[in-house]
This record gives sequence, structure tokens and C-alpha cells, in this order.
Amino acid sequence: MHAPDGFIDVPVSAAAGVLAAGAIAVSLRGARRELDDTARPGAGAGAERTAPLAGLVAAFIFAVQMLNFPVAAGTSGHLLGGALAAILVGPYTGVLCVSVVLLLQSVLFADGGLTALGVNITTMALTTTVVAYALFRGLVKVLSRSRRSVTAASFVAALVSVPASAVVFTLLYAVGGTTDVSIGKVATAMVGVHVLIGLGEAAITALTVGAVIAVRPDLVHGARGLRQKLQLRVNGELVDAPETAEPVPAPARSPRRVWIAGLVTSLVLAGFVSFYASANPDGLEKVAADHGIDKQAEEHAVADSPLADYGVKDVDDARLSGGLAGVIGVGVTVVAGTGVFWAVRRRRTADEQAEATSPAGTSV
Repeated sequence: MHAPDGFIDVPVSAAAGVLAAGAIAVSLRGARRELDDTARPGAGAGAERTAPLAGLVAAFIFAVQMLNFPVAAGTSGHLLGGALAAILVGPYTGVLCVSVVLLLQSVLFADGGLTALGVNITTMALTTTVVAYALFRGLVKVLSRSRRSVTAASFVAALVSVPASAVVFTLLYAVGGTTDVSIGKVATAMVGVHVLIGLGEAAITALTVGAVIAVRPDLVHGARGLRQKLQLRVNGELVDAPETAEPVPAPARSPRRVWIAGLVTSLVLAGFVSFYASANPDGLEKVAADHGIDKQAEEHAVADSPLADYGVKDVDDARLSGGLAGVIGVGVTVVAGTGVFWAVRRRRTADEQAEATSPAGTSV
């Protein structure tokens, strides 16, 4: 789904860049609340520990995006990650997670054009996160507030977010496409193949959210406020205890084990499993080739990067080259992402301290 330079003309690419920059600015402000939202009722003990996990979420998305899976004859797909990030760490933080991944992929791995970065952030970070989280919250309100309902809502939200991203790309192409192609055919092809890709996205998202909820529901942004089912043993049998008036707070435990497990998983996926990913073109590449959209595609500005195309330059063994590139990518992403989210959270703390010491914030 990474659009290269040349698919969309300069004016529309610039407009998308402005929209993406605005979305990131808003997300930086909103992420300050999500990364340290301990005062919100029902937030639980895990809210204050979201910041160190947000960088890990970005690294995990980077790793899983290397795992292209087959979806149709000659076509593959990969995780976009907006739904997963929004549900795990919040929608504002989610936009930043995917944006960090897209920036690093473009600059280091020549994946996604530099002038098309605004287009890619708009379609893959902003659209997927907004659509997925809005649908997720609506479903959770309708369904019973349980762990299963959160997992089910994650599946549906992720599924819908992918074709929604394809629709937004098609709209951008309709306005600023550089080739004369029937938009109706492009829309039909893009939405059709991305519905199939959405099924893979939904499965990955639901499995990941479900796995984290199973061990640490307090660390899942979308699961905060769930009532934990208490059971009592009566005459040798477990029965549901009467629900309390307030949600039972999650135990204050360190997320270190989850962080380590997530990092190891990301390294294994990017460094080893990625070698077995499908080599077929992804949905956008396939549609572009079939309908002539790629006629004006431009060579990436950093096509000669040492890590271009997810391989390490001058390493002849394909397995070793790809594995090293994946491990480097995960490492750079987790460091860069953690640095961004640490800075965002630190800014919130500084703002709160300034407000508390200002004359207007001084109590009488």
C-alpha cells in the first residue's frame, strides 16, 4: 500500500502532506493525554505505562509489515497497522506509531516515496486509525463489555479500515493521478483486493489484541474500564460473583515482561519469518501494474540506501541480508518510537508543572 513517488501529482501530494502534518500535530497533543492518562475514571494502572509500550507497538507494526501474505493469484498483502495501534495505545498515539514506521521505511528502506509520504500517512496512518477506532468504539458500546467483545470489535474494525484506506487512495488518485486511467476500474480493483487484505489485517489485529488482553488487559487502551469477572467457589463449583459498582482495578504490575516478549517476537518475525513472506506484489502494486498507474512512477530518491528493499548492501546471502535488515529496522523503530513518545509524555509533564506554578493555577 506504500505509494511511490510519481503516482500522485505534486499539488495533491503537497496537499496530502499538509493534511498529514496537521494530523500529526493534533495527534501529538492528543497523545499527551493517552500516554499519561491516569486521572481518567476506569483508566486503570496500565494507563501510566503506555509510553514505554508505544515504541514497541511501532516496532511490532514494522516487523509484521515485512510479512506479506498471499491473498489472490499473484497478489499479496501486509498489515497496515492503524487499527492495531489505535486499540492498543489509543488513536492519537496510533497515528504517530504508524507515521514513525512509514517515515523510517521511506528514508531507510526506500519503501514509499519521499514526496508521497504525506499520501501514505493520510491513507495508511490517518484513515485506518480514525475509521478503525471510531468503528471499534461504536461496536464496544453495543456489545457486552467483555474481553471477547473487544477482540471481536478489533476484528471488524481492522477489516473495514483496509478498504477504507484503498478508497481514500482512489479519491486522491482521482484528483491528482498522473496517468489517464478509468477511476471506476481503479476503485473496483483497489477495494476488491483490499477487502481480501483486510481479512488478513483483521486476523492479525484480533489475535494480537486477544493475546495481550489475555495476559495484561490493563495495557490495552481499548479494553480499559472493562469489568473483571470475579468468581467464587461454592460447594466445589465456580460461580460468578455479583458485579461490583466500580470496575476492579488491574494490579499494578510492571509491563517489562510484555515489552520483552513483544520485542523478541518482533525481532524473530522481522529477522527470520520475513524470509518466508510472499514475494508477490502487494495490492496497490498489482493494481498499478494491471491498470497502468505505475507508468509515471519515479525511482526512489534513496534507492541506493544501504538498506534499500529490506536488504543489507554488500551482504550476498539473501536470508542473512533480509534478516539483518529486519533486525536493524526493528531496533531503529523501537528506539525512534520510544524517543518520540517519551518526549511527548515529558512535554505533558512539563506543561502540567508550568500550569501548577503559574499565578492562574495557584490555589487560594
